[in-house]
Amino acid sequence: MVGIITYGVYIPRYRIKVEEITRVWGANAEDVIGGLGVYSKSVPDLDEDAATIAVEAARNALRRREIDPCDIGAVYVGSESHPYAVKPTACTVGEAIGATPCMTAADYEFACKAGTAAIQTCMGLAKSQMIRYGFAIGSDVAQGAPSDALEYTAAAGGAAFLIGREDPIALIHRTCSFTTDTPDFWRREGQDYPRHGGRFTGEPGYFKHIEGAVRLIFDQSGKGPNDYDFAVFHQPNAKFPQRVAKILGFSPDQIRPGLVVPRLGNTYSGSSMIGLAATLDIAKAGDRIFVASFGSGAGSDTFDIEVTDQIEGGSFRRDAAPGVEQLLKDPIYIGYAQYARHKGKIVMQK
Repeated sequence: MVGIITYGVYIPRYRIKVEEITRVWGANAEDVIGGLGVYSKSVPDLDEDAATIAVEAARNALRRREIDPCDIGAVYVGSESHPYAVKPTACTVGEAIGATPCMTAADYEFACKAGTAAIQTCMGLAKSQMIRYGFAIGSDVAQGAPSDALEYTAAAGGAAFLIGREDPIALIHRTCSFTTDTPDFWRREGQDYPRHGGRFTGEPGYFKHIEGAVRLIFDQSGKGPNDYDFAVFHQPNAKFPQRVAKILGFSPDQIRPGLVVPRLGNTYSGSSMIGLAATLDIAKAGDRIFVASFGSGAGSDTFDIEVTDQIEGGSFRRDAAPGVEQLLKDPIYIGYAQYARHKGKIVMQK
């Protein structure tokens, strides 16, 4: 069996309230907040990008467990906002945590599920004993064009999961994917902001693929919603995960610990992974966690996870790195002008 050896998260401290964005564009704040269920979102600092966020998340993971970086045989970083079109983010992360040169590295792209696709890859490499440990990271500085609906939720943050065979804090019993060619969201080469099909991204995109992947893994495993203590679904807003949970038979109590999007926003590749991290922050030995990511284009990855007694003892120290709740506390709220500068929507002339 393979599983999660350790995990870490990084969320920038800067935030902007949704009502500040609506003020600038003349939208009705109550309608936008009520429709999305999101009140604020994280904003990267001027010197933060998907690479620096991935590095900090990986370092936080390694603070929780003493791992020789030379034993990390793979680093995969999933993102929609890699700093370079041609230059791997994963190499930067590997160098920063001391895993180079004896590792394989690659950048992943599959909209918001690139990080969970990296988990699946690390699972295969670890189970086949090609590597001892592999880092799967989802990290994004999400893009949203000014005044577009995405601007109200597109946030910054990331999570890193070290996958391996030796004394995991959580076993991954099974994973399953459901994928079709559904162009609900896209960004062509050279374009600054993605485009989307509006409502089209809901029914034929998000809901069809998550429901398909969930029912597929339930058919394969013989399990159902009542077999899990917690569940995490991709969080483009607060409404979608709550609705799909209800459709599939999960209760509000099961999804509550991982539903961080109202205060955080949508961190794209980091979204479901940060939700899983928030759940692991409070999980106990024996808890079962169900995870379903979603990436536009479109596909969903599902995971059947069981927490082991390693999470409460042994060499894993949960308190050695900040948890999601701690990272969400004490935000620094900024106005739209500073937000626009931080996001590169306006650039200072030299």
